[in-house]
Amino acid sequence: MSAKFAEQKYGRWETRMKTNARDPKYHPVLILNNNSAPNCAEIDYAEGSTVTSVMRFFLHYACGGADFQTTTATPVDSTQWHNYAVEWTPAGITGYVDGVKTFTDTNPAHQPSVAMKQTLQLDWFPDGSATKPSQMQVDWVRVYR
Repeated sequence: MSAKFAEQKYGRWETRMKTNARDPKYHPVLILNNNSAPNCAEIDYAEGSTVTSVMRFFLHYACGGADFQTTTATPVDSTQWHNYAVEWTPAGITGYVDGVKTFTDTNPAHQPSVAMKQTLQLDWFPDGSATKPSQMQVDWVRVYR
């Protein structure tokens, strides 16, 4: 599943999302990205992983190396509805879960230099074992300039 829309530089993006008791091979992701962004810039303001009790925030500002991202992890029961948000201003990038600030990066060198678009996706990382049915439900998405 993927949807891409609302390309802009700066603003606030909010999404209300939940999953079922998902298979750890399915990773729900709420992203701001641009495939032509230099340095692989990307803002993952909610990203699940094999650890299903945590949502991570990633700010990617380089394509690799020892210093390419800042990140944080927030304990979340993703089977319940939660509001995830990112606010991007010239002063920095801030992430929220249910209105509580969980991430901030004010380093100007980490700022994306191009407009980004909202992407919603449910990634699958198969490992050859059986996969149980998994769902990512999105109630709404809001984008503010």
